[in-house]
Amino acid sequence: MSGVPARLHRVLLKLSGESLARPGEHGVDPAVAQEIAEQIARVKRLGVQVAVVVGGGNLIRGARFAEFGIGRATADQMGMLATAINSLALQDALERAGVETRALSAIPMNMVMEPFIRRRAVRHLEKGRVVILAAGTGNPYFTTDTAAALRATELGVDAILKATKVDGIYTADPKRDPTATRIDRTTFAEALALDLRVMDRTAFTLCMENDMPIMVFDMFVPGNMERAVKGEPIGTWVVSSS
Repeated sequence: MSGVPARLHRVLLKLSGESLARPGEHGVDPAVAQEIAEQIARVKRLGVQVAVVVGGGNLIRGARFAEFGIGRATADQMGMLATAINSLALQDALERAGVETRALSAIPMNMVMEPFIRRRAVRHLEKGRVVILAAGTGNPYFTTDTAAALRATELGVDAILKATKVDGIYTADPKRDPTATRIDRTTFAEALALDLRVMDRTAFTLCMENDMPIMVFDMFVPGNMERAVKGEPIGTWVVSSS
């Protein structure tokens, strides 16, 4: 899979925690969660298998808390619990949208969600359920970007869809540089050389070593996720070779 997949059959959607809140706000906005759930539901109706990793930055950022003296491992565990809260909110929204969903956690919390077991997660996908993967990798010092790269590789998805609030990767920050242009397609090597910061370096390296394509796109344009899985030219693809 060195190039761009023609059409996607199994994907991992990476959402930031902030995507569940209104701009400039914190927490979970149920209406926003429902909007995201409806987009995922439309993709499911196309026959695409969907796994989701959602961050926790709308509730807490472990690295930020660590700056104030809280032990990094403890702060990251707090962040993992924040991702579990977001996962439950998204699960509820998806089920209200008519999509059967399972939330699986990397750390034990059996009263509220299943443990992550790779074979079980794959079976849920094969049965047409959306699988939400909570609590990152279950380990401190790793971001949810890294969790997304790891789970995508474990589950054998066709690509990671990294949802953002911009329509792809640019040569510079388009809000600061009016000459910035969008890149339609790049390679892992080029992205590293240009320091494009698609994901954190650990996550990016994991994707590069396992030939896992990444699509960066604007989740908040209606229909964009459907266009992405159909192979339409939106956003930016990061692939192994040009």
